[in-house]
Amino acid sequence: MCTTCGCQDGNLYIEGDEHNPHSAFRGAPFAPADRPALKITGVKTREFNPTELDNGDLHYGHGEAGTHAPGMSQKRMLEVEIDVLDKNNRIAARNRARFAAQQQLVLNLVSSPGSGKTTLLTETLERLKTRVPCAVIEGDQQTVNDAARIRATGTPAIQVNTGKGCHLDAQMIADAAPRLPLAHQGVLFIENVGNLVCPASFDLGERHKVAVLSVTEGEDKPLKYPHMFAAASLMLLNKVDLLPYLNFDVDKCIAYAREVNPDIEIILISATHGEGMDRWIDWLETQRCV
Repeated sequence: MCTTCGCQDGNLYIEGDEHNPHSAFRGAPFAPADRPALKITGVKTREFNPTELDNGDLHYGHGEAGTHAPGMSQKRMLEVEIDVLDKNNRIAARNRARFAAQQQLVLNLVSSPGSGKTTLLTETLERLKTRVPCAVIEGDQQTVNDAARIRATGTPAIQVNTGKGCHLDAQMIADAAPRLPLAHQGVLFIENVGNLVCPASFDLGERHKVAVLSVTEGEDKPLKYPHMFAAASLMLLNKVDLLPYLNFDVDKCIAYAREVNPDIEIILISATHGEGMDRWIDWLETQRCV
């Protein structure tokens, strides 16, 4: 269970297995399955109060767990998180060993919804198709739309739908990767669910997390979601072709990103106009040689 948002395993299905009976969404794609109502009684936990500033602002991240869930103590939240992440990390380590044995570069692309991740990925695949074998794992809550866009480039792709889950985890990658024709010394792109919170905590076995931030989102995103940008090796600042039409301070955005992660690399890029794409491709080639 994710202690940030409370999501459970979700409703994983792989493209071609959409009618798996374990999916709560198989009968109605956007309605959860019927479940009996639960009456919870007798819950006792130490009272947790947010930090209140002089202006009335409330902060719930000051406890030992760094977050809050009604009816759950900070100690219990830590126990759950440690248990879940320990299991995930052991699977991620096995994933990483398998990828390393085949000398495959595996990247975890993370961002908020609408950053342009899929467009950036399709443009990247078009440029790489004659240079290096690639494959893609697409993560979304529902639909196979993005996997279809990837396959249109001629790249093998598999959709992993998480249902109510807000992120991919290592087990999902372990299930999906063997279904792809991953070539020796190839590149596997994992496009995570659009979310700048939960994916930061889950190792998938990747070499790097790559955070995609668009200039339409606001330059303070690295400060608002510091864990994600601290976990990323590279930030792609996307849609820079729109800068003349926006009130976006690039220098501030870069400063904020380096405030939370002094070592993060940053490339300004436009997936639709091509600016910065050569630098991005060069970065990929460098990582393949590491």
